[in-house]
Amino acid sequence: LLLHVTDIFLSFSYSYAVSSKIEPFYKGGKVQISKDEKYIFCTCGSRVNVLEISTGKIVHCIEHVSTELVSSLLSVPSQMLVTASRALLLKQWDWRQASCTRSWRAIHTIPVASMTFDSTSTLLATGGCDGTIKLWDVVKQYCTHNLKGSSGVVHLVEFHPDIKRLQLFSSSLDCGIRLWDLRSSQCLVVLQSHYSAVTSLSFSPDGDTMVSSGRDKICTVWDLKTRQAKRTVPVYEAVEGVVLLPENTDLSEIGVKSKDLHFITAGSKGVLRVWEASSARCVHTQSLPSTLTSEEEEDEEQDSPRSLTYLFHLPESSRLATVTAEHNILLYQLPGLSTQQQFVGYSDEVLDVKFLGKGDTHIVVATNSCQLKVFELLTNSCQILYGHTDTVLTLDVFRKGSLFASCAKDRGVRVWQMDGDGQVRCVAQGCSHTNAVGSISCSRMKASFIVTGSQDCTVKVWDLPAEFPTAGEEIHQLTARATEKAHDKDVNSVAVSPNDKLLASGSQDRTAKLWSLSGDGTVGLLGVFRGHRRGVWAVCFSPVDQVLASSSADGTTKLWGLQDFSCLKTFEGHDASVLKVVFVSRGTQLLTSGSDGLVKLWTIKTNECVKTLDAHQDKVWGLHPSRKDDRMVTGSADSNITVWADVTEEELAEEQAKQEDQILKQQELSNLLHEKKYLKALGLAISLDQPHTVLTVIKAIREGENSSQLLEKTVLKLRVDQKESLLRFCAVWNTNARNCQDAQAVLQVLLTHLPPEELLQYQGARTHLEGLIPYTERHMQRIGRLLQASMFLNYMWQKMRVAGATSG
Repeated sequence: LLLHVTDIFLSFSYSYAVSSKIEPFYKGGKVQISKDEKYIFCTCGSRVNVLEISTGKIVHCIEHVSTELVSSLLSVPSQMLVTASRALLLKQWDWRQASCTRSWRAIHTIPVASMTFDSTSTLLATGGCDGTIKLWDVVKQYCTHNLKGSSGVVHLVEFHPDIKRLQLFSSSLDCGIRLWDLRSSQCLVVLQSHYSAVTSLSFSPDGDTMVSSGRDKICTVWDLKTRQAKRTVPVYEAVEGVVLLPENTDLSEIGVKSKDLHFITAGSKGVLRVWEASSARCVHTQSLPSTLTSEEEEDEEQDSPRSLTYLFHLPESSRLATVTAEHNILLYQLPGLSTQQQFVGYSDEVLDVKFLGKGDTHIVVATNSCQLKVFELLTNSCQILYGHTDTVLTLDVFRKGSLFASCAKDRGVRVWQMDGDGQVRCVAQGCSHTNAVGSISCSRMKASFIVTGSQDCTVKVWDLPAEFPTAGEEIHQLTARATEKAHDKDVNSVAVSPNDKLLASGSQDRTAKLWSLSGDGTVGLLGVFRGHRRGVWAVCFSPVDQVLASSSADGTTKLWGLQDFSCLKTFEGHDASVLKVVFVSRGTQLLTSGSDGLVKLWTIKTNECVKTLDAHQDKVWGLHPSRKDDRMVTGSADSNITVWADVTEEELAEEQAKQEDQILKQQELSNLLHEKKYLKALGLAISLDQPHTVLTVIKAIREGENSSQLLEKTVLKLRVDQKESLLRFCAVWNTNARNCQDAQAVLQVLLTHLPPEELLQYQGARTHLEGLIPYTERHMQRIGRLLQASMFLNYMWQKMRVAGATSG
């Protein structure tokens, strides 16, 4: 059977190395676009990621310490970026170098909610959750204004585009728009029109007209000369962004037929709409690829995944950029609002992933969403495919790679086609299951049918048409040619054999079954594979032998003979459910992935696991090798997608040598610490460039006798480059209260014994020292409070002793 396969001329895979990754770069929060329109700045927890628009690549990553979530960010035309953290610090960055050039206290008592620069990029305004607005001169580095009077969180600040007017607009909890005169620091007027949060402002080129948008489903046109509302336009959706359309530009494609003022809105309905201010009439509504009816679109809720959260105008390239509630960033080209680029900031859980295209140039991804995402691997640019109305659960690709099928919780199945330009559209759909469709398999010989398995315990076979409809024609409606009650519980997996004559199914009822697929459309049971102790997650046919592989929630993978349905081999190694199994290396090896986050490569003949890849931090649902077996792609519940390349034995040996060298150095470090050879130990730890390892050595030195003298003697004997690294590590340690004493002990040695001129010659010394100051002040305040508390305890103890004393 399988064991008859010879090893002659077969090239085994021995290892896989990470080739590229598609990771979350935006998880919600602030987004900004640089004024040269080349970069998008996105917050992602404690990081700020810089996305290059032309390539779709993350070119820079600015990392705050783990406790400093970024609450607001702002970029300017130069290389400067300003961020505000919840630690009440403002930081100025040279973002191309990912280095902090300056940090200072925000003065606000609680975090900053909004920021903006003026048109000259010299004045910075920060709106706080404490109801105050601060203005900063970023050149001379001081606070110029402290504007009080807002009620609650100042969620919007915006300078008037004409800097000569020295005016600032703001909005807070009372929904009014305050106009501040920066010469007198007085609020000139409160513009009242909205009844909920004001979300954005847009100004006309002459600066005399302003449009405001709100979540109260209206936009207001303001005359800034009279400071009165000229027009209130009901837009029938909560609006998050508004942009005044440019004048003297032919925008007739989007309904602009007059010279009157027009503006464009983005909000809860998820589409861009163009409005004529004078008539309060919507003259154009953007069309999106969708299968929803107009009635269903009207019923879309405000928290719909399609809703838009930001709208930006890019005047240089005549584009609009929007951000969706699902963290997608979309760029549209004026005047036609055609989709130009799409970036996926966050994919949530990846439920399945497959290579796509004739040369496996793309991948198609099913996430915890009703949308499918198709990435071009070279540029990371993405197409978002609309069609399913509930979470897409799994995918399969036909042999030629340009046609694939998907199924979802909406009980439907869809077939998609990629054209020569890489554009994907839905060409067929069907829906006759009575519950979620969780498994799908395409015919192997030619694109003639698909098979689905559902939570309704049935298996269906769907015939495909000889030719699919062309663009613009109606989608073909699929009908099931056969329906079979296959299992007693959910059908988790189906697989079609290489010759299209057999079908395998795996179920939550702990069995796998083999079925015949006849030409007349009937499905006949041939046998049952019994042996798994828990539900079967995946089944897969060997490409060269009459063998079936199955993986289960019992942590095992089994090989079965198709003739007698007996178990030939059992592979054990995963600590939890084995979610996927596929054959590679022409049927001589297996790849398995599990809910333990591991991917394992097995050689079937020897029953040996030849490589374990610590691929992800959570369940690996997606596992798919390329057609040449030289690559594979994995997708996980940790939101990451990883493309792996098969490495040669020489590359593998080189990687192992590096790992062995690291292990030897760690062992040597342990020996040096045991022998109390601290100078050599500290030098070795610094060479590894691991702050935590260096900290371990510092702690060991400070635990001994005469620790202060020993630390001083050891540190001063280091080379200049080693002292530079030590100063850099101190800045990292000092951000954590548990390690601040070790950092301060090292700093005391450096600052006491090294002249300032020498310290300032160290690379990045100014940045490190500026970063040390605010945290050191915070540690001192904490220790001061602790000292006061301890003195109070001592005072109470003395009073208790006096009260309890005898009269004598």
